[in-house]
Amino acid sequence: MSQTLNREFGNIITRLIQKENLTRNEARDAFVLILNNDVTDMQQGAFLAALTAKGETKEEVAGSWESIYELDTTKVSLSKEIKTVDNSGTGMDTFKTFNISTAASIIAAAGNIPMARHGARAITSICGTVDMAEALGVDVECTADTVAKSIENVGLGLFNGMSPNIHPMALGRILSRIYFGSTLNIAASLANPALPSIGVRGVYSKEMILPVADVMQEIGYKSAIVLHGSIDDSDKGMDEASVCGITHCAQISEKDGINEFTIDPKKLGLATKDYNMLSPEKDIETESKRFAALLANRENSARKDAALLNAGLIFLAAGKSKDLEGGIEQATKLLEAGTAFETLEKWVGAQNTDPKKGLTKLHSLVE
Repeated sequence: MSQTLNREFGNIITRLIQKENLTRNEARDAFVLILNNDVTDMQQGAFLAALTAKGETKEEVAGSWESIYELDTTKVSLSKEIKTVDNSGTGMDTFKTFNISTAASIIAAAGNIPMARHGARAITSICGTVDMAEALGVDVECTADTVAKSIENVGLGLFNGMSPNIHPMALGRILSRIYFGSTLNIAASLANPALPSIGVRGVYSKEMILPVADVMQEIGYKSAIVLHGSIDDSDKGMDEASVCGITHCAQISEKDGINEFTIDPKKLGLATKDYNMLSPEKDIETESKRFAALLANRENSARKDAALLNAGLIFLAAGKSKDLEGGIEQATKLLEAGTAFETLEKWVGAQNTDPKKGLTKLHSLVE
């Protein structure tokens, strides 16, 4: 590694420490050095920490996203008629829930909304998006083309953000070593190989809602909802819509730009006081059985309410419902009719190099 390059990179870190913003091009170039591993690990960590502590601008996040998408993302081509939707969170939130976004995405896919998901393995919890999909029988180490075919054939697919098949260069290396929320969590989650223009995205703090909405609008999202869920009488929060407190949101639309709103679960009849009811089980095996039971409509609890609330937001963002209440109603019918579990079965069969093995694994969870 060049000492001169590290010294120049150190100057950029100093600027961030002094609360100076970078341009989009400067941020992109800095992240190119990180992705290429051209500067030391210490410098890379210091850069991410300094940028996070300063507070990222939309130009800085967009520059980060641009470098990841251009240099380290396997691209896929889907039929132009398919308007894909992404639903994911940044992770690194202060309260860890069960994998609500995965449940919501399966329910939405059951409602004929094509879900092109992009997630990662858990870093600070036991049930990351990729971990849960794998426990259900999905092949999470498959190629990007296999995921694309799953989206086209059954309306649901998951790109593993930590797999070299999806991000062959550096993303897995970096994300597996970071244990704090950073710009990379946001930018990397947006580097979806299918490049969807519709999305629901949870962020790890209320302060990140508008910056992420600005970034999503800047990189081409036509309709999206960015949110952070709170917990009543607590300083903890989640990168999901909450049934334990107010959820703060920003909605992107081509017609109206960006508008903020809040969701009160009490007004929707979905509120719970005990947020621990949303906590994951202590091990992935037990958690996957409980998750499968939820999708099979065998769990009538706060977990079900949380899944329906978050699925309702996907229906709203995708233009399949004129309001959140209507989206929740559609989600409820799909879950209770068994259509959501049927969609889960189809997904396990489609995104798999060994469909029989995957389905055997899934069915063993609900026997």
